[in-house]
Amino acid sequence: MKYHPNEIEAKWQRYWSENQTFKTEAVSDKPKYFVLDMFPYPSGAGLHVGHPLGYIASDIYARYKRHTGFNVLHPQGYDSFGLPAEQYAIQTGQHPAVTTAANIERYREQLDRIGFSFDWNREVRTSEPEYYKHTQWIFIQLFNSWYNLAADRAEPISDLVAIFATQGNQGVQAVCDEGIAIFDAAQWTAFSSEEQERILLQYRMTYLAETEVNWCPALGTVLANDEIINGLSERGGHPVVRKKMTQWSMRISAYADRLLQGLDTIDWSESLKESQRNWIGKSVGASVVFKVEDSSEVIEVFTTRPDTIFGVSFMTLAPEHDLVAKITSPAQESAVQAYVEATSKRSERERMADVKTISGVFTGAYAEHPFTKEPIPVWIGDYVLAGYGTGAVMAVPSGDDRDYAFAKHFGLAFKNIFKDCDISESAYADKEHFTLENSDFLNGLSYNEATVLAIEKLEALNQGKGKTNYRLRDAVFSRQRYWGEPFPVYYVNGLPQMIEAAHLPILLPEVEKYLPTEDGLPPLGNATVWAWDRAENRVVANSKIDHITVFPLELNTMPGWAGSSWYWLRYMDSDNTEELASAKAIQYWQNVDLYIGGNEHATGHLLYARFWNKFLKDIGVVPVEEPFQKLINQGMILGNSAFVYRIEGTNTFVSKNAITDQKVQPLHVDVSLVNAASELNLEGFKAWRPDFNDAIFVLDADGKYIVGHEVEKMSKSKFNVVNPDDICEEYGADTLRLYEMFLGPLEQAKPWNTAGIVGVFGFLKKIWRLYADDNGVAVVDEAPTAEMLKSLHKTIKKVSEDIENFSFNTSVSQFMICVNELSQQKCHHRAILEPLAVVLAPYAPHIAEEFWSILGHEGSVSKQPFPKFNPAYLVESTKEYPVSFNGKMRFKLELPMDLTAAQIEEIVMKDERTKAQLNGVLPKKVIIVPGKIINLVG
Repeated sequence: MKYHPNEIEAKWQRYWSENQTFKTEAVSDKPKYFVLDMFPYPSGAGLHVGHPLGYIASDIYARYKRHTGFNVLHPQGYDSFGLPAEQYAIQTGQHPAVTTAANIERYREQLDRIGFSFDWNREVRTSEPEYYKHTQWIFIQLFNSWYNLAADRAEPISDLVAIFATQGNQGVQAVCDEGIAIFDAAQWTAFSSEEQERILLQYRMTYLAETEVNWCPALGTVLANDEIINGLSERGGHPVVRKKMTQWSMRISAYADRLLQGLDTIDWSESLKESQRNWIGKSVGASVVFKVEDSSEVIEVFTTRPDTIFGVSFMTLAPEHDLVAKITSPAQESAVQAYVEATSKRSERERMADVKTISGVFTGAYAEHPFTKEPIPVWIGDYVLAGYGTGAVMAVPSGDDRDYAFAKHFGLAFKNIFKDCDISESAYADKEHFTLENSDFLNGLSYNEATVLAIEKLEALNQGKGKTNYRLRDAVFSRQRYWGEPFPVYYVNGLPQMIEAAHLPILLPEVEKYLPTEDGLPPLGNATVWAWDRAENRVVANSKIDHITVFPLELNTMPGWAGSSWYWLRYMDSDNTEELASAKAIQYWQNVDLYIGGNEHATGHLLYARFWNKFLKDIGVVPVEEPFQKLINQGMILGNSAFVYRIEGTNTFVSKNAITDQKVQPLHVDVSLVNAASELNLEGFKAWRPDFNDAIFVLDADGKYIVGHEVEKMSKSKFNVVNPDDICEEYGADTLRLYEMFLGPLEQAKPWNTAGIVGVFGFLKKIWRLYADDNGVAVVDEAPTAEMLKSLHKTIKKVSEDIENFSFNTSVSQFMICVNELSQQKCHHRAILEPLAVVLAPYAPHIAEEFWSILGHEGSVSKQPFPKFNPAYLVESTKEYPVSFNGKMRFKLELPMDLTAAQIEEIVMKDERTKAQLNGVLPKKVIIVPGKIINLVG
């Protein structure tokens, strides 16, 4: 019997599918364990070998947990709404649903081939109406809620209406828009229903607001910050500008403090937690109001250092600030407009990262200092962001290095307010340890004393108050795209109304083209059947809109993060047609015990998911605050890129070993054209691209063309992608799984080297020979030796500890050591090979299933309990002593461990080798430490 991985793996993959081996029990008496991967977006390129790394790790853990008695939920699905499918639809006219379905089919084929133990009965696709029905339902719940700061939770908007009707809004503690007018109960009752709705929009958890967004004209949509690179869209490289649009937003800022506190309760890496803390950006300080001279306008700023109020020498507004157009003087108008337009072409991320460029324009306006009443010039500068704080800063050059650089660059006057502290570019270490001077009533006070007094004085003037601020901003929730979740929203007199949950899902309509309309409306503006009949509760033709019973529907769609912000809950009860999941299922599964995915989602998906989960807890859907208890970011598998070297201006390529003084241009070449010895397939290269058909090669002294190599990110553009299908075809999926784990620690980046996979394949062939040889099954029923039991139990101990600690690479090493030992011991013993098959099963499940079958068992090895480690088998019964004469080891002697020093001495002295060394002369001293050394001193 020989090892044929393709036959074995196909056999057991069929078995698992036909027997529903990994189907999860809905509710069980067993303890639960929920293992989840960040689900993939199914692109047309399919998987490369870097993609399965996290999936293999989670699969090993899920399989291990099944072996150890847990009811394991290990599902998979697809984040199937997305811009790439829509862009492809724009280019080809093919519906995104068609390409998405084809891509999913390809992904499923690849995932199955690697042998994952997913419960495919629970598969979800965010673009399926059965799924996004519940995303729409969650949106409605958000719309119908407000955040009560007194209770520190979201509550029904109807409760707020009741408060307004009895006492107005003066005593309400809520997360809401700024500048809401105060009204009493009588005024609320007197408002029209439309006026009441407009007020409620200022309190709702999801609301319409004019927001600064990243607008990409070429793509016709708003982009998130992480979808922009150097001012261009990540998808397609198109220019992105800042503009104001009316958008749906969500008050994630209401949960800022709970998002911070929750980090202390979950098992995530400290670096990931710190990323979220920085993104949330909690700051304690004061809100200060500066009056604008010769105007009724005021500038509100947030500062963490109100003690420095007397050091303010100018103010800076974000170029997008609403006040800019109102306060700019006629003389400065053209300069300000030019600067605002230039800034709109830079993303916020670029502006935050650019600490070197100093730019700004004077508005011509002056603000009044709250205490001295001195005029303060008001500038605009792109280092101030409209969305952070109030979009305005009070600049204190002697207390802030960026303000100092700005003032120095533009020649603005300022004074030092810190006693015995020189103003210089290197003097900004820690101003909290200095006392104040040139600061009126704050002179001589420390940081804490001055902060308290400054806030008291500002409050007395009604020009400030203490405040806690967060960098975290409300999340824009609209996209001007076609391929996304439709909003369950229609408009009456311009005000949004929710469609009742009983009528969900609102299906994505058909459109003739996926581009925005000619007058700039989103792609859904092309739909002809996209209106809501409130009498019949259904979508009808636009021609029926009468604004009496038929109204226009929302034209934007939800962003890509909508469906991924709750998907783990759907896996708990994916067949439920009425609810996103039953209360019984959610109560049993609670949350995800182990979540594995890339660190690129640290401040996007993971924050939004935590926000939605906390909201769902507030409204009684889920029982716990945090969705993901333990999270591991797997490292990236890097590609080993190959390079050819073209002499500039020619089509001649020089072997790396033959380059002398030629001016060469390195070009990426497809790694499939390079063998293990780094030799280029010349004919294959010429056929690879038309422009290389007539390529000329300068070979090295051995007549070969040797390519160069560089380890970098694996991607199609670098031609360094390795297809897992090719590895599975040549070596088998078990080899791929073991090799990816063997590459190094899960959380570290590591380079891929196809040549190294041969050793892992050799290991599987070696372990195969323990179970079967050329004559068939080689297993015997004889009692194993102590050494065999020792090898087995070392492995049981090491592998179980490694899996619990996610040290999968060292487990693979231990398997290799164990098999080498068992091979030397000529072990074919059932008592060893049965438990060994179970221990191997999480890592190499196909060959382990075959071993279980070879051993005469029916059913799946995955159902077997994990072997128990017995420490007794690792206790040494004998010791091989080095026997030394005058400190030099001359021979070794194996003796029982329970001998006394006297017994050891008697045996040593009678040994013929001792007699030969002593040559009839008795030693002066015999030094014996039982279990360690024997030394005879002459």
